Amino acid sequence: MVLATDFNTLDPKYSRITPELRKLAEQLEQTDRIDPELYVRHKVNRGLRDLNGNGVLTGLTDISEILAFRKGENGEKLPTDGELYFRGINVHDLVNGFIKEKRPGFEETTYLLIFGKLPSKSELSRFQALLAKYRSLPTSFVRDIILKAPSSDMMNALARSVLTLHAYDTRANDTSIPNVLRQSLLLIATFPLLSVYAYQAFRHYFHGDDLFIHLPKPEMSTAENILQMLRKDGNYTELEARILDLALVLHSEHGGGNNSTFTTHVVSSSGTDTYSSVAASLCSLKGPKHGGANIKVVGMFADMKKKVKDWDDDEQVEAYLRDLLNKNAYDKAGLIYGMGHAVYSLSDPRANIFNDFVEKLSVEKGREKEYGLYSSVARLAPKVIGDERKIYKGVSPNVDFYSGFVYSMLDLPPELYTPIFAIARISGWSAHRIEELINSGKIIRPAYMSVSERASYLALGER
Repeated sequence: MVLATDFNTLDPKYSRITPELRKLAEQLEQTDRIDPELYVRHKVNRGLRDLNGNGVLTGLTDISEILAFRKGENGEKLPTDGELYFRGINVHDLVNGFIKEKRPGFEETTYLLIFGKLPSKSELSRFQALLAKYRSLPTSFVRDIILKAPSSDMMNALARSVLTLHAYDTRANDTSIPNVLRQSLLLIATFPLLSVYAYQAFRHYFHGDDLFIHLPKPEMSTAENILQMLRKDGNYTELEARILDLALVLHSEHGGGNNSTFTTHVVSSSGTDTYSSVAASLCSLKGPKHGGANIKVVGMFADMKKKVKDWDDDEQVEAYLRDLLNKNAYDKAGLIYGMGHAVYSLSDPRANIFNDFVEKLSVEKGREKEYGLYSSVARLAPKVIGDERKIYKGVSPNVDFYSGFVYSMLDLPPELYTPIFAIARISGWSAHRIEELINSGKIIRPAYMSVSERASYLALGER
């Protein structure tokens, strides 16, 4: 068996940080540090958000809408329960529709996001067949690209595979809408394969597990294929597939202002190819402040379950939450992961939808006690945060609060948590890329104000 340590890519010399580099980095800490007061003085909207946390308007979109406030009688903004719309349709109604009919919803949601309308029965059937047709990889791609250079980071492996697919496409740089649509559907269809196969290679070469590659089945939904390709016996329950499908729907799109979707707009505005645009968005999503948040939630709860002796005791749970905020627990970052959102105030509609199904899955998996702990944190955390922090809007559980717990109950490995987010969000990215190409005439180029001081050039011998 070939282990990862045998690969030339894992070269200690290549990765070593020398004392010289550390000294140079210390200099950077001083030379690149900008006085925080300057941001206030020059009215810079850091993170493209104003002082109240509201996003700066940088574009228009017809793909989705997020509502978290309503206007009061005097025109003031009042927090309200969050609402999310895909192409004008409330996500609650969308989910209730396919759940009521006991069928998967991700493919229907993808059609809605890209084409701007709900598909008819025949349109949905043809669309599912089209995705099934695209759900394959070039000959020897798995062997030559995925298995010959396994990675311990699934998001990097996914981005590399996407960029490599450029070499197999004879129209890779064609940015006409028909071609971009073809490329988008191909990537939507193949993301589950690229992610799961990268994980199988990682487990085999890094941990010595058996290597098995299950081909996707055309009659199965995206969620069902993920489960059957990932599991050695290919088996899954109906509830497992329904909840994973729901997770894909809820993560498929979230407005044009989130970091990875904004990246899609920025990079697409330069006129680059689809593979490069998607790879850039993947790199954005990889960040722990974006797509990696649910992993932090799972880690936080693992620590909580060790430290809190009685999970039913509100005082003990509340004490741990205060320790988190005071940087005395878990990673000492001062955060309660999964609580609060950049846009939502009183509630995240995705979390509310998820919650009902999380409880059902916890019963099937015999993990009701853990679900009880999650419920306690969801109830107590807003009060604790309100006591310990100065906040301008309400705080509530976000979708990441529950998704990590769901994935763990589905026996999905943590290494795939963020790739699953990507498998879902590629639908939204594709819709936004097409929208940008159709409507944009200019490259996106925000302004940065220089605060450097003028300096004189000195000859080498005089420095």
